[in-house]
Amino acid sequence: MVNFPSLFYRNDGDRDAPACRYARESDAIGRLFLRPFFLSLTIGVPFCIYKMIFGISILRAGAAGWLIIIWAVADLLMNSAYSVQDLLHLPARFECCTLAQTGRFFSRPMVFLALDTLLSFSIVCLMLWSGWIASLSPFELVLWYAATTLNLVSLSVVSLYNEIRKVRPGY
Repeated sequence: MVNFPSLFYRNDGDRDAPACRYARESDAIGRLFLRPFFLSLTIGVPFCIYKMIFGISILRAGAAGWLIIIWAVADLLMNSAYSVQDLLHLPARFECCTLAQTGRFFSRPMVFLALDTLLSFSIVCLMLWSGWIASLSPFELVLWYAATTLNLVSLSVVSLYNEIRKVRPGY
């Protein structure tokens, strides 16, 4: 959306007119959805949980899952620190996950972040199709369900918000 100042001063400049309040509130919601804190909470942390549980499942299968667990913990720490920097209004000194940080060295953090997303969703598919999801402990299942719920519901809310914005052009 293009945020021209004139869009916020409808009804002869009355900032308290309903159209103006809607535009300001809507813009604030849109900014929230783009905040690193929101993105880390609703995408980064759930992806870390998927990785962690996948690593534990690999360990149970007798393979070396420690590497994936270390990856998950590193990403969780990076997402947490990334969120804190955002909440304190500090500039980000590093990316939100290890792959994006690696991408920063190649001036392509978003490409590597997209790769992290692909790998995280591949982990979800592997857990489901391998049947390992059925072998999770009750605590692991609660974590898995919470991560999935947070990730999918937030995606749906953001999509709904974007579609409503399309219906109300000019806001």
